[in-house]
Amino acid sequence: MAAPAQVWVAYAGGGQQFHLAVPFAPGMTAWDAIEQSGIRQLADLPETLQLGIFGARLQDPQQPLAAGDRVEIYRALTVNPKEIRRKRAQNNPVGRFIKGNRAK
Repeated sequence: MAAPAQVWVAYAGGGQQFHLAVPFAPGMTAWDAIEQSGIRQLADLPETLQLGIFGARLQDPQQPLAAGDRVEIYRALTVNPKEIRRKRAQNNPVGRFIKGNRAK
């Protein structure tokens, strides 16, 4: 006997991680899956949600889902990735010609 079709709702933030299964219904949207999962009561979600399915950002949260999809709720970045790269490059100046890494 086949397992009933489902979609997943995933969110990670602030020391909490959620991966909740929701029964799939034809015509279900990302918003429907989030509401049926009850994740709003479990986690402190941001006011405006940024959503994706398997890492691909959703432009329209009313997009229909397929059985087995994972709806991801994204949170805002806490640190700018460019600043992290800048600090790493400053600490490890590989790629620049300095006394220690010149070709002989």
